Amino acid sequence: MKRPSRYKALYGGRGSGKSHFFAEAMVANASQSKGFRAVCVREVQKSLKESAKRLCEDTVYAMGVKGFEVLNDSIRTPGGGVIIFAGMQDHTADSIKSLEGFHVAWVEEAQTLSARSLEMLRPTIRAPGSEIWCSWNPRSADDPVDKFFRGLEPPENAIIRKINYDQNLMFPEELELERQHDEKSNRARYSHVWEGAYEPQAVGSIWDRLTLHSTRRDVAPTLARIVVAIDPAGSSLPGADEHGIVVVGRGEEDSHGYVLDDSSLHGTPKQWADRAIACYDRFEADCIVGEKNYGGEMVEQTIKSIRPEIPFIPVTATRGKHIRAEPIAALWSLGRVHMVGTFPKLEDQLCGFTSSGYEGSGSPDRADACIWGLTQLFPAMVQTKTRTVHIPNLGAGGWMN
Repeated sequence: MKRPSRYKALYGGRGSGKSHFFAEAMVANASQSKGFRAVCVREVQKSLKESAKRLCEDTVYAMGVKGFEVLNDSIRTPGGGVIIFAGMQDHTADSIKSLEGFHVAWVEEAQTLSARSLEMLRPTIRAPGSEIWCSWNPRSADDPVDKFFRGLEPPENAIIRKINYDQNLMFPEELELERQHDEKSNRARYSHVWEGAYEPQAVGSIWDRLTLHSTRRDVAPTLARIVVAIDPAGSSLPGADEHGIVVVGRGEEDSHGYVLDDSSLHGTPKQWADRAIACYDRFEADCIVGEKNYGGEMVEQTIKSIRPEIPFIPVTATRGKHIRAEPIAALWSLGRVHMVGTFPKLEDQLCGFTSSGYEGSGSPDRADACIWGLTQLFPAMVQTKTRTVHIPNLGAGGWMN
């Protein structure tokens, strides 16, 4: 992996050292090449906490190299170079041109990279001798990064390696205990988590990754209606579930559904209400929809205490999660609902729904919010049908006489 190559790709399971390898390579290159410029990218990066910045900082200190300056949003390298951190979903064809002179682009968590982002990134990193690095834990053979590196025609001038925990000479004892536990108690996901196998899909799942990929869109059309949906958790204490906050819209011309954003978070009622209102403002939404099973009217009251004039529609769960999910999954299978971009955690939860219930881990807070929002946009799909039984009037000579 140390020889020059246009592409360097490392894929495999947890504890393999993929990220540490590239972080060390990044810092080493920067210390040896004056003016070295690199970008660490993810598909979605809503804060630097979600980036590789902390790992790169720790690597600078651990290697004891000189001439680096850690800033709030970047790392300056010797000779006027820089390492920056960015989310591909925030870039357009014009804005990404700012990366043309960079020497290395490291795509972290590359399994989430959209086809659009990969297409934009590849020709942008064009400096002489520039390289594109990718590290990921495989999720699906349909993910763009897997198709690109592990498909029928992988790129030339590429070094592609699978690496797992058993090849990591620095694999810590703490992780070994975790691995042994999962090998015994979490067999269904062990191969994916630790050995880099594709992520298992729930047997009988009503969503599948191929459908989510094939219906994905890069941009949304003009929308007739936009809804922010909230699925609040029952608690904000440490270890509690997340509060699901998802933005969806309905196309003006095609009447299709579009998932625009997943802003779910852990936090207090004030924090999730602020986040939901921020989404409402950003997308110029028509209303906020919230489940009121937890806390009764608490959801509406929390929103209204911050912004009284916001239209709020309370919804109540009268049926099981999977029953509410089935008509929305049916719309997806017909090609009438689309992800606008990539939302890995939301997509993982959707693929955990089966016809008999939710079989994923934890609570499907993000998926529930998505389903509530789309239900609001397509009410006819989920109306409870009633049947009237007509009993003939047999009169006095009826069969009971």
